[in-house]
Amino acid sequence: MEIRVLRYFLAVAREGNIAGAAAFLHLTQPTLSRQIRDLEEELGHALLVRKSHGVALTAEGMLFRRRAEEILSMVDRTEAEFACMGEAVRGDIYIGGGETQAVRLIADIAREVRARHPRVRYHLFSGNAEDVTERLDKGLLDFGILIQPADISKYDYLNLPVKDRWGVVMRKDSPLARKESVRRGDLLGVPLICSRQALLQGRTGNKYGEWFGDDFEKMEVAATFNLVYNACRMVEAGMGYALTIDGLADTGEDSPLCFRPLAPALGSELNVVWKKYQVFSPAARLFLREMQSRFAEKA
Repeated sequence: MEIRVLRYFLAVAREGNIAGAAAFLHLTQPTLSRQIRDLEEELGHALLVRKSHGVALTAEGMLFRRRAEEILSMVDRTEAEFACMGEAVRGDIYIGGGETQAVRLIADIAREVRARHPRVRYHLFSGNAEDVTERLDKGLLDFGILIQPADISKYDYLNLPVKDRWGVVMRKDSPLARKESVRRGDLLGVPLICSRQALLQGRTGNKYGEWFGDDFEKMEVAATFNLVYNACRMVEAGMGYALTIDGLADTGEDSPLCFRPLAPALGSELNVVWKKYQVFSPAARLFLREMQSRFAEKA
């Protein structure tokens, strides 16, 4: 299986027809059709459904598209890393993480590194712990920022010198908005909007279970979310109260929302993780040294 054929297949998947992909690739249509058929024979599965006005991906084709994108991402990244070897530090750094104020710490380091090495570029990926660790394991990220609880046993890591504070985002006209903090009893019997990942972890090993204790099963979950922005839109619409981390929602003077911390207080530790025995690009290696120096000073 050749890299160029993967690029051919992705062009066909993107264009939705052989003719358009052939024009984009500067190939004849028969040549491209033959290359795709040879690929299907090599894999032993049909990747495309041929129609009168185009093509559609089969289930196998959709899986192969994801794998081809991952492979080509690694190829492009490797070529870029070798291209910059022996020169002044430059290259790409890939960082993934959930929504957290701790990203400010990483951003400070990123700014300082780029001030000294303006040819360093950053690529950010947002997702939950499962999304981030999957991309780390596939080599698509250099570093991940994980909010505890998360399994970091198979990674090298640094502890970040901050904790996220948990609380509730609600409408300012909510009865609970008159309180300075929110207690467990306040949230029983009201619709809650919760992190999907935390709920999937069950009562043990997640922040909701830690705080609600014996009342965990009594939570009235109206909706779940992956990213807080969309959860806040549900809160605005009157769907319920969002259990989340401080500083992520717009709760300014012009916002209809406010944040109230949990009482007793609930915090989450954070880690920067990377694959054990990871071979870093010069740019990523420099970034790691900067993080180790900065966070070791505050440990």
